[in-house]
Amino acid sequence: MLKPNRDGPARGGNPWIFSKAIEGTEPTTLAPGDGVEVFDAAGNLLGVGYFNPLTTIAVRLLAFGPTPDLSSLVGHRIRNALALRQKIISPDTNCYRLVNGEGDAFPGLVVDLYGDVAVVQLLTAGADRLRTEIGTALQELLAPRAVLERSYGAVRRQEGLADRRDSLIGERIVSTTVRENGIALLIDFEHGQKTGYFLDQRDNRALISKLAAGMRIFDGYCYAGGFTLAALQGGAKHVVAVDTSPRALESARHNLGLNGWSPSRYQLVRDEVAKYLLQSRDQFDIVILDPPPLARSLKDATRAAKLYTELNRIAMRAIMKGGFLMTFSCSVHFRGEDFIRAVRVAAARAKRNFRLLRHLGPPPDHPVMLGHDEGEYLTGLLVGDLS
Repeated sequence: MLKPNRDGPARGGNPWIFSKAIEGTEPTTLAPGDGVEVFDAAGNLLGVGYFNPLTTIAVRLLAFGPTPDLSSLVGHRIRNALALRQKIISPDTNCYRLVNGEGDAFPGLVVDLYGDVAVVQLLTAGADRLRTEIGTALQELLAPRAVLERSYGAVRRQEGLADRRDSLIGERIVSTTVRENGIALLIDFEHGQKTGYFLDQRDNRALISKLAAGMRIFDGYCYAGGFTLAALQGGAKHVVAVDTSPRALESARHNLGLNGWSPSRYQLVRDEVAKYLLQSRDQFDIVILDPPPLARSLKDATRAAKLYTELNRIAMRAIMKGGFLMTFSCSVHFRGEDFIRAVRVAAARAKRNFRLLRHLGPPPDHPVMLGHDEGEYLTGLLVGDLS
C-alpha cells in the first residue's frame, strides 16, 4: 500500500516504486523477490511486480493494473520483445538486445543475442527467481545453441545477490563469431564487457561508416574495435585506436584481421586517451570518444562534469578545421543536458566553434519507457567544426 499522493509516478508509467512511498505491506515481512500487488492509498490496484525490502527501489512493476501471476508473464514479454526486434534489426546484423529491462516491461532482465547464443543478465531478486521460466521461454522461442548467464554488478549486489556466471541451457561456450552491419566480430563471453560486446553503439558505428571516407580518424576507448572497423568499412584513410586494456587491443586486432584489414590502415595504441592526445601533434578529421562511465553514482556527478569537459576540450584541440567530434557519456548519473552543457563548455575553452549536427543514443532494440527517464543512460553528440 502506498502513502497518499505517492501514486503519481506509477500512474505516469514509471515502473519503479521507492521505499519512501510505501505505507505498509501485507504480510509485514516480505522476502527479496516476492511477487506483490501494489495499491494506492484508496485501495485501487496500480499494478503487479516484485518487492525487495533491501533496496531503495522497493518495487519494480511488470504490469500496470490486474494481471495473472508473474511467471505467466515471462513468455508473453519475451515474445513481444522478439516481435519488435524482428521488425527493426537489419539482415546484415545477427547480434542485438532482445530484452532491455524496464524498456520491455521486464525489470531486472537483460537478454542479448549473439547469433545462436543468448546471454542473460538477471539483475534483481525478482528476475533471479524467474531464471527457469526465462530459460524455458528462450528455448521455446529461439531454440538457441546455448543460453548463458552473466549476472553481476553493483545493482545485483544491492539486491542482495551474489555474482553468477553459468550455462543455463546447452553447451558451455566461451566465444562465437557474429555480424554487425556486415562486419564480423569475435564475441568473448569469458572476458568481454557486459554480455560480451557493447551492442548499444550499433547505429552510431553505422553513422561513422557513412562519414569516414578518406578521413583520418581517432578512436578513443576503442575496446574491441567497433568504431575502428566501421570507419574502415566506410573508407577511412587511417585510424588510430587507443585503449588502456591489452586484452581490448588484442580483441580489436583479432577483429581487424577477421575482416581482412591491413595493419597499414590502422594503429593500435595502449595509452590513456587524454594523455595520447595531449602528447601527440596529430590532427584528425574525426575524433570519437566513448569512455567508460565517469559518474558511477550521483555523488560523482560534479567530478564527472569536470572530467567530461576537460576530455572533450582536449579532443577538440586535436580536430582539423572542418572536422567532427562524436562524443558520448554512458553514465546514468551524468546524461542529457548535463553532458551537453559539458561539451559546450569544452568548446568554449578550446576556443573552437562547433555546431551540433545530431543528438545520439542507443538503437531501438534498447527501448526506454516514456514514463521512466531513469532508463536513459547513453547520451551522445555529433558536432562539427565551423571554420
